[in-house]
This record gives sequence, structure tokens and C-alpha cells, in this order.
Amino acid sequence: MLLTATSPTQLPAVAAEIISFAKDLRIFLFYGDMGAGKTTLIKSLCESLGTIEPVTSPTFSIVNEYIGAKNQIFHFDFYRLKNQSEALDMGYEEYFYSDAYCFIEWPEKIPELLPQHYMKISISVRSDNSRQIMIEQI
Repeated sequence: MLLTATSPTQLPAVAAEIISFAKDLRIFLFYGDMGAGKTTLIKSLCESLGTIEPVTSPTFSIVNEYIGAKNQIFHFDFYRLKNQSEALDMGYEEYFYSDAYCFIEWPEKIPELLPQHYMKISISVRSDNSRQIMIEQI
């Protein structure tokens, strides 16, 4: 599925469409350059799932936890990881296999630890500053 967002005001509709497309999948991997809008889209996804608390980037904490209307949500930012063993040390599998939503930024830092099935979301910035969002079920 390919979506385009020309402004942040469109993100709630994009988020609702992504959640609907995902069906029962709970693991979402976000790919895109720095500043492409990964965290901004995750904020809209969390709001779509009923989170009322502020959603912020877990760049320094590595993982933030939110409570949605029906589910727990874990938001990861693996940008600062030096190697995959750091994810092992934090007990990533307890999060990934908890049936909670897991939104993972910079999954390329942990390629051997990724689950078998997930939603792959690739965000790219177009020349007009809109965002092209490619969503695939893997």
C-alpha cells in the first residue's frame, strides 16, 4: 500500500488506514532518513490507538511505553545502539512477543533480532516536502 501525506493534518487518517491494514499484526518497523517523520507518524498511530499521554522520541531512553484504549504500546528508537547485544540486554523479546503494539525506529540496527512477521513502513521525503509512505506486510 502506498500513501502520501502532504501535511501533518493528514496523519490521523494515514494512521487509521495503517492500523486497519495491519489487522492483527502488532510489530511495526519504520525505515526512513533522519527527519523523514517516523516519530511524527508514530505519534499519530499512538493517538489512533487511544493514547492520551504525550508521545515523544525515545532516543535516549531507547523505549517509551504508552497505554492505548485497548493495548499497551512500546515505542523503540534503536538509533543509538552500538550493536544488537544491547537490544538483547534490554530484553527486547519480552516487548516484541508481548502482544503489545511495538513501533520500532531504526530496525536496521537489529536485523537478526527482528520477528518473522511485521509491518514494514518506509517513509521518504519528496521534492515538494510531502511524505511518501510505503506499507508492506512481511
